[in-house]
Amino acid sequence: MTTERKRPLKVGAFIPIVEGEMDGGSARGADVLAMARMAEAVGFDSVWIPDHVLIHDEGREPQGAWECGAMLGALCAATSRVEIGALVVATSFRNPALTAKIASTVDELSGGRFIFGLGTGRHEPEHRAYGYPFGRQVDRFEEALQIILPLLREGYVDFEGTYYAARECELRPRGPRPDGPPILIGALGTGPRMLGLTARYADLWNGWLTWGRSWPDAIPPIREKIDAACKAEGRDPATLGRTVAILVEVPGRTSNLVSTSPTGGGEPLTGSAEAIAEALRGFAREGISHVQVIHAPGNVHGIEGFAPVLEHLDKG
Repeated sequence: MTTERKRPLKVGAFIPIVEGEMDGGSARGADVLAMARMAEAVGFDSVWIPDHVLIHDEGREPQGAWECGAMLGALCAATSRVEIGALVVATSFRNPALTAKIASTVDELSGGRFIFGLGTGRHEPEHRAYGYPFGRQVDRFEEALQIILPLLREGYVDFEGTYYAARECELRPRGPRPDGPPILIGALGTGPRMLGLTARYADLWNGWLTWGRSWPDAIPPIREKIDAACKAEGRDPATLGRTVAILVEVPGRTSNLVSTSPTGGGEPLTGSAEAIAEALRGFAREGISHVQVIHAPGNVHGIEGFAPVLEHLDKG
């Protein structure tokens, strides 16, 4: 007899594609696909990857990363059930019209399982290293949205701005969903302009809690800001989905990673499998519909070791 699943929110596995972040090691392509397949096998709802090209935080060795768009396509082929997401595609790395084309293609390859996470691109050194403009990031992001969103939702845009242009541009062929994939907007902070753009354009908001406190009690003050942004845009706050990325120490697994912050900070979620499942229920009670779990250890064993948490969570 099959037990009815009572999972109160979606749980995603964040897959490390940045050098040094696979529990101190660096993932090869085969490792990335193995982690995605394991996540699907043990019952995760989604898998997620970041978008970086070369991270160079002060006091650390440079960290390269596999290219996000290509890796998203590989994840589509490696899985059949889980949703696939990016936290988050940097609009400053690619022409906005091409970004929309990539998103539509990934959605097609996944059979409509893609969640399109978007952000400004926060890391100046990698922009400088790869020759991407940096500065006035929110202005650039807002303008990029004027191209990306019409292309995905309507298939056509004619726009010329200060930073970007797409004249009489069509998205052909279209992906599997008439309005394109759901749009998630993520930001490290909760600045009023980014929250305003999220309230105006996004289906989902994402907060990156891993550099702070990865516990449900971090949500209420953030929720107040999000709700206020929605009301300022004339939007019902209940129509904006809320998601957060959290750092979790997997019970019974030894890890070399206790922080994802450049400064070494952060308070990971810890405890027994049952306690972590209860904390996830706490996120749901705070209005969070989807969490992305950064595992410690950040490898296939960490993902496999999270299975008991999901089992407890499904018991309600």
